[in-house]
Amino acid sequence: MAMDLDALEREMTAWRRDLHAHPEFGFEEKRTSAFVAAKLREFGLDDVTEGVGGTGVVGTLKRGSGNRAIALRADMDALRITEQGTQDYRSQNPGTMHACGHDGHTTMLLGAAKLLAQEDGFDGTVRFVFQPAEEWGKGALAMLADGLMERFPFEEIYGLHNMPGFPVGHFQTRAGPIMSAEDNFEIVLKGIGGHAARPHWGNEVLVAACATVMNLQTIVSRRLSPTDVGVVSVTELTTDGTRNALPGLARILGDARSFRPEVSAEIEKQMRIIAEGTALTYNVATEVTYTREFVPTLNDAALVDAAFAAARTVFEPDHVSTAREPMTGSEDFARFLEHVPGCFAFVGNGKQSAPLHNPAYDFNDDGLLYGARFHAAVARQRLRSA
Repeated sequence: MAMDLDALEREMTAWRRDLHAHPEFGFEEKRTSAFVAAKLREFGLDDVTEGVGGTGVVGTLKRGSGNRAIALRADMDALRITEQGTQDYRSQNPGTMHACGHDGHTTMLLGAAKLLAQEDGFDGTVRFVFQPAEEWGKGALAMLADGLMERFPFEEIYGLHNMPGFPVGHFQTRAGPIMSAEDNFEIVLKGIGGHAARPHWGNEVLVAACATVMNLQTIVSRRLSPTDVGVVSVTELTTDGTRNALPGLARILGDARSFRPEVSAEIEKQMRIIAEGTALTYNVATEVTYTREFVPTLNDAALVDAAFAAARTVFEPDHVSTAREPMTGSEDFARFLEHVPGCFAFVGNGKQSAPLHNPAYDFNDDGLLYGARFHAAVARQRLRSA
């Protein structure tokens, strides 16, 4: 039975705004996951399992006799940001908001589940994966550690993310790297603080820290090949000094982005050389901690073609395009791609949209139906009925 898409869009808008009003941080998505599970059961899915990887939800829908399975994934968590919106569905949880559109992503996948449950049109198994804690890169790993692939096996996976500045009703992806790895670093400098009037009596660290920050800028510009993409960003510099006391401890924090493990390794190597050399110059001690939080998101070429084919049945053909360059943002979806091939894609959130992670951001409800229909289309395309 064909679904009334106008009615579905109105229903999805109500879901999305409810989720927006009740944002929850990573691994705290209890209300959100309960909402998702209740809807999936209402749609009549064959199985709905809660608590996967903490607060994750996996729904399973089977049709026909096909033995192939694919997964469609959405993220559910919000950010520690105080919302500046004035809409009547703004966040009711102070200090937390859906500033990245995960409320919209969750809603689009719920809409796809309802479409596929009512209309069928595929032969096989669809897994609806609702993931917690994407923002800090731990949710996919938690679901995988909880046996996602063994308990709910699938052969390929697809995901969507909204994109501010990109028109609603437009779709974009690319083969190969589409989003970068994210590494985090902390450089600690230790010296001897003292009176601001007598710097020669101590061995303060602030000048050394400032020099370190400036020297880190040479990693990408002078120490990586010009053909390699890399970003090194210092985001915090803190000390234990005060107005008239020179600091004896300084902490430099930031992140680095790249698309190849070799580039990540070179950034870490050069960072350690710079930190240790600069510390030696200023006669202070240093410690460097370097961690890898997100791996690169690498799309499978064949499944990108499949995603494009599905998208052209939903979006206007000239609104489906290949991204010219990968993004240096990072995405937890990449962890699933270490286990099965897949495709991650972007849909427009409107040219007037505030940026992601901005306190004025809001998901554009005009894009909900596009996302739901794409998810359903790719399931039908990959699990064709006889």
